[in-house]
Amino acid sequence: MLFLPADTGAVSVGADDVAAAIEACSISQALDVRIVRTGSRGAYWLEPLLEVATPAGRIGFANLSAGDVPALFAAGVPTGAHPSCLGLVDALPWLRQQQRLTFARAGIIDPLSLSDYRDTGGLAGLERARALAPQAIIHEVVASGLRGRGGAAFPAGLKWQTVHDTPAAVRYVVCNADEGDSGTFADRLLIEADPMQLIEGMAIAARAVGAAQGFIYLRSEYPLAARTLDRALHVAREAGVLGDGFDIAVRLGGGAYICGEETALLESLEGRRGVVRAKPPLPAREGLFGQPTVINNVLTFAAVTEVLARGGAAYAGHGVDRSRGTMPFQLAGNVTRGGLVEVPFGITVRALVEGFGGGCASGRPMKAVQVGGPLGAYLPESQWDAPLAYESMAAIGAMLGHGGVVVFDDTADMGEQAQFAMEFCAHESCGKCTPCRIGSTRGAEVIGRLRRGESVAASRALLDDLCETMELGSLCALGGLTPMPVRSVLRYFGHELVPAMPAPLGEEVPA
Repeated sequence: MLFLPADTGAVSVGADDVAAAIEACSISQALDVRIVRTGSRGAYWLEPLLEVATPAGRIGFANLSAGDVPALFAAGVPTGAHPSCLGLVDALPWLRQQQRLTFARAGIIDPLSLSDYRDTGGLAGLERARALAPQAIIHEVVASGLRGRGGAAFPAGLKWQTVHDTPAAVRYVVCNADEGDSGTFADRLLIEADPMQLIEGMAIAARAVGAAQGFIYLRSEYPLAARTLDRALHVAREAGVLGDGFDIAVRLGGGAYICGEETALLESLEGRRGVVRAKPPLPAREGLFGQPTVINNVLTFAAVTEVLARGGAAYAGHGVDRSRGTMPFQLAGNVTRGGLVEVPFGITVRALVEGFGGGCASGRPMKAVQVGGPLGAYLPESQWDAPLAYESMAAIGAMLGHGGVVVFDDTADMGEQAQFAMEFCAHESCGKCTPCRIGSTRGAEVIGRLRRGESVAASRALLDDLCETMELGSLCALGGLTPMPVRSVLRYFGHELVPAMPAPLGEEVPA
């Protein structure tokens, strides 16, 4: 049996062509083979990665093209003796050194096979949840210490408890799958590799809070994920995983970054323009259509299945401080081994980007690492030994966000990156609040003047004022966090933002 990803990332580098070439080869040579199209293991630096089942385990052949196939299959199905064989895929250090709880099945099973899912531990969490009272389910989630993996890191159990305790005839469960941070792909990867896990997690949440309807708000730029999800929902309904008092519908977003913010997402789900709502009321009390609503992202619901299957205390046994469990980090940018790495909280930035990532793909020295998406801080080498956990990142003026990690080499223009942060906010602002809408536009203009060396002292002071106004006055995280990357550039790469001034400029800038 052969395994080849049908994941978006793998397909983008030719996996479908490789599959077609293998099928043609098997026909011409009368080979008795079956190709299972899996999701990806997240080792994107190896894609397309063909795996061949052997008695010892699956062996791998990486970075294939359709043109490689005839030679690879010239003597029949390739074996471990073939010179291009990677050996056992599970034994590769990049995979073996991870601790996968959420992505344990990614790239291994047929995403649409419920029997595959069940045989590898799937549905154990839902079956246990169905034997527990709703309050007992919430107690397990609270005990796990699970915090929302979408960026805000709000305790999931507390949110579920609020929805449970709010009097209402109707409650909803909503999955935020509008993954918009630069360099992130974990939500899409999981939906394409293991969609049943998301469905199971949402069903557990519905059982806990008494919801009959769930929605998945999926970004429209993920057509393969949408197709996989539709098919998986059909399989789940046919098997009775859904349909017994709870069902899920998929809604596609229109590509607005702000719709990743929970209240803007709710506006969009209700058929209106995606703009931020003022809080309170919290969505847990007045969410979708004014009813109590659990909103979590894909990774949070997926983690819940592990929490219920093994117990909250077991999940909380991983991680550091109040960052419990594991985190799927997504390595992107100028990095040699890009992909998804799931490890417990507490791994250092350096161990992640140098150990797993292998440094810059360009072969040049690393200069900066941006953690947490486009609103995250740019970390200089002096901070690469900081643990990747919510508390330790906050202590150095950074954040984890959705786990996106983007690497830059020494040719990166950090002044340009600071300007990009403001321009990104100006482009994606919903426009509801003035600090975000106007502040980001003026911020981009001011940074432009600084980079040109115009009115440096006055522009510096104005930029500080703008950042403070956006931080304190914005309605949501888009405006409130945009100053974070700008301040990090000022602090650690200030001489690149204002070339006329000596380095480092940053020590003079208030935090």
